[in-house]
Amino acid sequence: MPDFLGRSAYLTEFEKQKAPLAACPAGGAPVFISLHIGEEFAPDYPARVGEMCGWLRRQGWRILADVSEVTARQLGCRDIAELAQRLGLWGLRLDDGFTLEEACALAARMPVAVNASTTTEQQARVLAAAGPDVIAIHNFYPRPETGLDPDFLRESTRMLQAAGMKVYAFIPGDEGLRGPLHAGLPTLEAHRGAAPLAAFADLAVNYGMDGIFAGDPGVSAYQLGQIARFCTEGVLPVPVRLTADWEGLYGKVFTCRPDSPRWLVRFQESRAYAKAGPPVQPDRCEERRRGSITMDNCLYGRYSGEVQLIRQDLPADEKVNVIGHIQPGYELLMDCIHRGSRFCMVKEDTREL
Repeated sequence: MPDFLGRSAYLTEFEKQKAPLAACPAGGAPVFISLHIGEEFAPDYPARVGEMCGWLRRQGWRILADVSEVTARQLGCRDIAELAQRLGLWGLRLDDGFTLEEACALAARMPVAVNASTTTEQQARVLAAAGPDVIAIHNFYPRPETGLDPDFLRESTRMLQAAGMKVYAFIPGDEGLRGPLHAGLPTLEAHRGAAPLAAFADLAVNYGMDGIFAGDPGVSAYQLGQIARFCTEGVLPVPVRLTADWEGLYGKVFTCRPDSPRWLVRFQESRAYAKAGPPVQPDRCEERRRGSITMDNCLYGRYSGEVQLIRQDLPADEKVNVIGHIQPGYELLMDCIHRGSRFCMVKEDTREL
């Protein structure tokens, strides 16, 4: 699983990005920049790019720059290798226009990334053998309805990894979405409008990504904090709203029982927690919609106190109380909890997604 969330920085919005990037300890995490966005070109473009790269390096970010075959000339360099040295780039994401031989030569000198959607299996094997850090990055898709579908993302990722490459993808931000569409910058269309935490966990758990970037310039402190916890502790935070009587369950770490069926998650430790309190009386025994948090009441005998996360609509049951719901924007997290995985319920972000 990735141990970081990479970020994206854009020259036209960089002054606004400085404060949040400075507040987020980089620790050597990568930051993605593009050096061939036509609307950014101006007489002072080389100087502004140099200033941005210098600032990012001083903050501890490793810069992965998206370049084309003309980028070096536009920035006054003889070739891409000289450009990388001048700007202090960690790696290069090669756009169309580079031959396989050129990509391999660069890969022998520094980390190189190529387009995951257009690289063939044969090309991937050649590239992977050319250097120690060769990455395939899936694109992000600003226009709604054009993001990748799950089958293609899963199949192409598996093929590239089997050929020896690391594979990265993008998730949307949740504030300061990049223009002109402001519709998020996800790789997977299903992630458009999802909370960054949910999209990150989905890519990490269900698609096996080696690295993940936020495509949009803005990611809130709440999302960054929850993603960092997932990366460092291996505990998946699940933002939910619990009824007042059961807010004591926030923050407790649970394990998904290994025999949980696909339509619900059984909280392995929940009955032990419940034994410490009074008997659970029937209350809110309503229809259990997908995303509901439930607790078995005293009518269920020895099962009383068991907590479950419902992944498929189930009917009301007089023996089962509904004690909460997963928050909107985080529904993907329900399918990121696999048998034996650890997770915890956390209070929802109070901002509107």
